Amino acid sequence: MWQRKLTRAASMNSMSIGEQFWSDEDSDGDSDGEDFIYGAQGHYPTDLSRHPQLDIDVGAVKDIYSESAVFVREYETIDDVDIDLHINVSFLDEEVASAWKVSRTEPIILRLRFSLSQYLDGPEPTVEVFQPTCKDGFCLGVQLKRILSTFVSNQWKHLSNEFLNAQQRKRHSWFKAGGTIKKFRAGLSIFSPITKCSSVPLIQGPGGKARPAGQELRVTRLMSRSMSCTKGDLHTSNPIGQTVAVPGSRSTVHITTRQLIQLFFSSQALMHCKSIPTLEYGFLVQVMKYSEQRIPTLNDYCVVCDEQHVFQNGSMLKPAVCTRELCVFSFSTLGVMSGAAEDVATGAEVVDLLVAMCRAALESARKSIIFDPYPSVVDPHDPKSLAFNPKKRSYERLQRALDSITSIREITQGPYVEIKKQMDKMDPLAHPLLQWIISSNRSHFVKLPSSRQLKFMHTSHQFLLLSSPPAKEARFRTARKLHGSAFAFHGSHIENWHSILRNGLVNASYTKLQLHGAAYGKGIYLSPISSISFGYSGMGKGQHHMPTKEELVQHYNRVNTVLKCRPVHSRFLQSRNLNCVALCEVITSKDLQKHGNIWVCPISDHVCTRFFFVYEDGQVGDANINTQDVRIQKEILRVIGGQSS
Repeated sequence: MWQRKLTRAASMNSMSIGEQFWSDEDSDGDSDGEDFIYGAQGHYPTDLSRHPQLDIDVGAVKDIYSESAVFVREYETIDDVDIDLHINVSFLDEEVASAWKVSRTEPIILRLRFSLSQYLDGPEPTVEVFQPTCKDGFCLGVQLKRILSTFVSNQWKHLSNEFLNAQQRKRHSWFKAGGTIKKFRAGLSIFSPITKCSSVPLIQGPGGKARPAGQELRVTRLMSRSMSCTKGDLHTSNPIGQTVAVPGSRSTVHITTRQLIQLFFSSQALMHCKSIPTLEYGFLVQVMKYSEQRIPTLNDYCVVCDEQHVFQNGSMLKPAVCTRELCVFSFSTLGVMSGAAEDVATGAEVVDLLVAMCRAALESARKSIIFDPYPSVVDPHDPKSLAFNPKKRSYERLQRALDSITSIREITQGPYVEIKKQMDKMDPLAHPLLQWIISSNRSHFVKLPSSRQLKFMHTSHQFLLLSSPPAKEARFRTARKLHGSAFAFHGSHIENWHSILRNGLVNASYTKLQLHGAAYGKGIYLSPISSISFGYSGMGKGQHHMPTKEELVQHYNRVNTVLKCRPVHSRFLQSRNLNCVALCEVITSKDLQKHGNIWVCPISDHVCTRFFFVYEDGQVGDANINTQDVRIQKEILRVIGGQSS
């Protein structure tokens, strides 16, 4: 047990009565770095009723993470204390953070309120989750709060100060002279002494004095990464999917004690992101570790029930509600990522395109196949029933509601509340359907500013399109390092993109989704030549004819002669006759089959969408764009670099 010091801080008399802050800045100059100094009001007794286990747990957070990882605010008059745990999310990719509306430059704060005097023996703590700059509109925080509230509630059933103290005593016995870790290492002569290598952090118990490098044992977040063992080699995986090999017993390189401890704790801790971390370093550390392992995989779980998604093709980039009816009902009352007002205000062009894609799929002769997913919308007049139900499809009723959605152009020109009232008068299901169209999009879809557009594509309707979940993107980057990558176009009729944005770009060969055949085998079809992919995208609503080479040449020559005299495109779509093509990045491994300018990739994980282009009334860009051209490649990389910065 650490020695504690209690001091009075006369300078804090100006603070509001009942509030006290823990700060290392108030410590004595001869402090050993392990003692906490508390500021107290001048009229309060010095013998505060703070539970000692709380001191230990806060100290463990500081030892394992950093001094700034925890902040404590006391409310002595009501026997409460707020613990702010700061979760560093800088490990998230820029694209993921942007899609999830999370700032990577500031921590996610978990605020837990305990009893000051009873701590773990008191009432169950409340949970708040927020980021300082987006405390009110932090959508991801709603999902994370539900997860952590459930976790805390489940742990609280068997948690007590006495139980936690016993767990920590058990851990300390490992590192004593006659402890288990000493005996275990003594019996295994193959292990080499600890080196001073800083690449593998050590483990140190909370409150322990600084020791020489050879004896220092310090806990890091590496001990909470999941493990896998393949062919005698051990691997640890971090939350974004990067794998670090640790030599196995077959290797000529011996496992150090630090690696042994790291592997030992990892094998007991996380086999997947829902594993319960150890309590050996206190309840606060347990909560932080559980938060860290859950955050990178939030898109894999339903925002309501926290069960793995049952979508046909697995998770996508953005968190979403699953298709279970109970979750759909709950989702309608939570408001998680379902507010149309904010989305229309910030991404009106994207919403305009999402509605157009939905309409194209609904008007298609193949709607029974490609209109997937079908909306799950709660009846605004009867919250216990579904107005639109995938099990009882009514395309006619859906069409009426879709036709009643006021154009996005008009929505942005007036107060959203008034526009919503007008939609409700026309059709009470119009606005709920608009909310579903927005919230069901599981891809990161953003309009590119003019400075970041690819000029050679000759359209102002250019978008950044990212749909791969973090795990797939991590696998893609690993494969790219091994085999390299290239950019190629993928064309598909606009009626198909309603499903693609929600299910991902999949291998449709020899399935009911196949439209143009699979002359070159099974896989995702791409081409470095834009004209070929434009052919697959369909030239106008309802057309599924694959043009011949001669037809393509005639069409593009005609279009390009009037291209320069066409006026600048409107911000919003003016026509329902839309032509769409995506620019993808594909791994150039031996699996990629190249048949001239027709490329076939049989591995879905080797194709990631990057950009999306829309053309109106059959107008298309330059028929001769070739992504293998060095100048084109430089322009693409310039735009990608600008987006990720």
